[in-house]
Amino acid sequence: MILGWSTSGELLRQVLAIAPRVRWVHDVWAGMDHLPLDALRGSRAVLTNARGVFSQALGEWVLAAILYFAKDFRKLVKDQTEGRWVPYHPAAVAGQTVGILGYGDIGRAVAGQARALGMRVLGMTRTGPLPKQTDNLAEQIFAPADRIRMIEQCDYLVIAAPLTPETRGMVGEAEIAAMKPDAVLINIGRGPIVSEGALVRALSAGKIKGAALDVFDTEPLPAGHPFFALENVLVSPHSADRTAGWLDRAVQLFLDNLERYRRGQPLANVLDKDRGY
Repeated sequence: MILGWSTSGELLRQVLAIAPRVRWVHDVWAGMDHLPLDALRGSRAVLTNARGVFSQALGEWVLAAILYFAKDFRKLVKDQTEGRWVPYHPAAVAGQTVGILGYGDIGRAVAGQARALGMRVLGMTRTGPLPKQTDNLAEQIFAPADRIRMIEQCDYLVIAAPLTPETRGMVGEAEIAAMKPDAVLINIGRGPIVSEGALVRALSAGKIKGAALDVFDTEPLPAGHPFFALENVLVSPHSADRTAGWLDRAVQLFLDNLERYRRGQPLANVLDKDRGY
């Protein structure tokens, strides 16, 4: 078996080429976009990952981002730094709508946090509506073809989908134009899912309220990038899921799976190498 720990796609490709007896590849991260999926598809190895390890932390980060914009914490910090006393009117989040593009494990963690605040939850999955008994958090689940209809209703639009050929550029000019003028986009999925140029233009022109971004097209975010200067953007260095103990949880998940492997039991978190998640 192969345990991938911050493994480059090229290194794993080389190892797979010289290790025809490999039967299991486990990656300690949740995303698959850094892996050589073409090489993995040509291998008999089962592929697993750390799905679930980061979901709670990412849900909490989304919650923080929602409150950051609703309560205008940037204004409060600025006023405090300048020694100014300026009363204002923070927004309530109870009763507002959060839409989640990519309603999987992370998306449901976000939904649980949002419902705790009294928010209305909408979701989008690759296959569309789910059977009622499988989820009691989202009011409605949309298919990708109906995402504009979902986006139009959202006060907060959360991107939690994996990066695949189908999701790359999924949120472009049309999707951003469909957002409410006071809506906020929150991306904890992958940068290339959102058209960065379209988002910069909308934020610069004030066509949407703001964006909270933990992922970007290029990481680290290049010096001088517009996101650094825009006051309606909250930038996080792809660290939203790195809460205390994440390493221990990732290792324990692998060890639990290793015990299953030794016993010949089905592995947890088996991924579809064709779909890319």
